[in-house]
Amino acid sequence: MSWRTLFKFELTAIFTNPSLLFTVFGGVLIYSFLYPLPYSQQLPREQTIAVVNLDNSQMSRELERMVDATPQVNITKHVYSIEEAKSLLIKGDVHGLMVIPTNFYRDVLLGKSPTVAYAGDASYFLVYGTIVEGLATAGGTLGAKAKVSRMVMSGDDLVLASEQYSAMKLNMRPVFNPTMGYINYVVPAVFVLILHQTLMIAAGMLGGGQNEYRLQGGTGYWLRYSAWKIVLVRTLLLVLIYIPLVAYYFGYSFSNYHISRLASISDLVAMTVPFLLAVIFVGIIIGQLIPRRELATLIILLSSLPLVFSAGFIWPVSAIPAPINALAQLAPSTPAINGFLRLNQMGASFEQVINWWGQLWLQALVYGCIAVFLVKRNQEQGSVKQVPPE
Repeated sequence: MSWRTLFKFELTAIFTNPSLLFTVFGGVLIYSFLYPLPYSQQLPREQTIAVVNLDNSQMSRELERMVDATPQVNITKHVYSIEEAKSLLIKGDVHGLMVIPTNFYRDVLLGKSPTVAYAGDASYFLVYGTIVEGLATAGGTLGAKAKVSRMVMSGDDLVLASEQYSAMKLNMRPVFNPTMGYINYVVPAVFVLILHQTLMIAAGMLGGGQNEYRLQGGTGYWLRYSAWKIVLVRTLLLVLIYIPLVAYYFGYSFSNYHISRLASISDLVAMTVPFLLAVIFVGIIIGQLIPRRELATLIILLSSLPLVFSAGFIWPVSAIPAPINALAQLAPSTPAINGFLRLNQMGASFEQVINWWGQLWLQALVYGCIAVFLVKRNQEQGSVKQVPPE
């Protein structure tokens, strides 16, 4: 049997499988628009809160106006008790509340520090953080204004007072995520995982379908070629199919969502090749171990969330239990996500990601050998029947 015939068989097996094609092309394209859509505004804004103003003074009303003027918070309810505000928060009518205590204005004039209570719906981290940020910013601004006023009344120059009201100035500059938005934070890593999962499903479905046919007593071209040839041709075709999809994600999609792209093309290619090889080999292994092709989708999709949270970009590696972190290193997505994020989003040099690159090549070597072994084993277990070439 010639290489040309084998390529023809593999191409036919791939492009006549609707489920596989929809997973590869439909999944990658749909997720490129669907996943970032809810976060297209980058950060939540104008979160609704209720205010309990127990002081009802000029300064407390000024604090309300300052809070309402922040881009993070929008005051929609004024209530007269904490219990009523908590009830609105529990029912979901508002996402947060602020309580201005009695004697708020008096304590400020006396130089005391009144306690303004904040609360937010912590079910959604971004919503909660936005509310607290807006309320804390407004409260801090009012406190700074009160300090400057007291310093001026004590005889200090207004300009000096406005610069020296605090012994320490905080100058925060976000690193690697200048917009502090969700898209720049999580989408680049999730895109790598989408490529990882869809490619693994495709390789698994292809092998699983042929394995299912073999278990039913059928024969096919995959039983007439040597195992290493089957693995080599299948890998080559899937790599050629996925290189344009990787370019689409790292090119058009990143540009469309204004995600930073700092890596050179040569560095991206160097990281992409072992990543695709390792993923394909794992997919082939799964395909040889399952009795039906649809199980590939179920098994791989169930692993998506554990892989996301153990990759080290959402949850710090130092806080992940060592056994879970060790298991995560077996998945090609873990070194790939860390490598791509540092190259593309953080501007790292290739020497700084060489360990993850080496890990991917080691995975490709080990998983490739296992894939060839399993394909050969299944060939030996099957009833090899010579059928005329198609």
